[in-house]
Formats: sequence, C-alpha cells, structure tokens
Amino acid sequence: MAIDLKTLNHNQLLDLIEKAKNRQGELAKEKISDLRARIEQMVKKEGFSMDDVFPARGGRRGRKLGSVAPKFRNPGNPGQTWSGRGKRPRWFVDALAAGKKDKDLLIK
Repeated sequence: MAIDLKTLNHNQLLDLIEKAKNRQGELAKEKISDLRARIEQMVKKEGFSMDDVFPARGGRRGRKLGSVAPKFRNPGNPGQTWSGRGKRPRWFVDALAAGKKDKDLLIK
C-alpha cells in the first residue's frame, strides 16, 4: 500500500500520522504480550512460577517511603525547613538568588 504524501492536505496528513502512531502503539503492545507469553511458557517448562523467577514484580507500588529529617532551614523564618528532596521551596531559591550558598542554609 503506497500512499502519495504529496496529494494529501494538512488535515489528511495529521489524520494519517495519528493513525500511524496508534498502530505503532498497538504493535508494541502485541509484541510485549507475545514476549510475556513466551517467557511464562519457558518458566513453566522449567517447573517454576513467575513469582519464583520475578519475586519483586511491581517495583515500588505499595511501599511507603519514610520521612526524611530536614536538612535546610530558612534563616528568615526558622519554622520553614526543607529536607533537600523534591522541588526547592521559594525561600530556598530566593536565598540562593540573594547570594547565600546552600551550605549557609544547612541545619547545624
């Protein structure tokens, strides 16, 4: 099936691109499904279960991360602290812009 791209208008090209991306996603899902089935067949043939071979499937789901002690303190308002994880708080960014260094904001 050859498509002459020069004869397609803008909307037809966008539609074709959308259909191609959808088909690409479908093919990837089919390939993953086939691969998973082959792996399960191999594992079963050897006398094991998928849980025997892949005991920690699911990654971090369900695992609660512990809280982290604060590492930095706002010198202008000591009640504001930051652990150093995640997005930097505004007071931290403002202090750096004012010329402070991150080591100046460390909790001692």
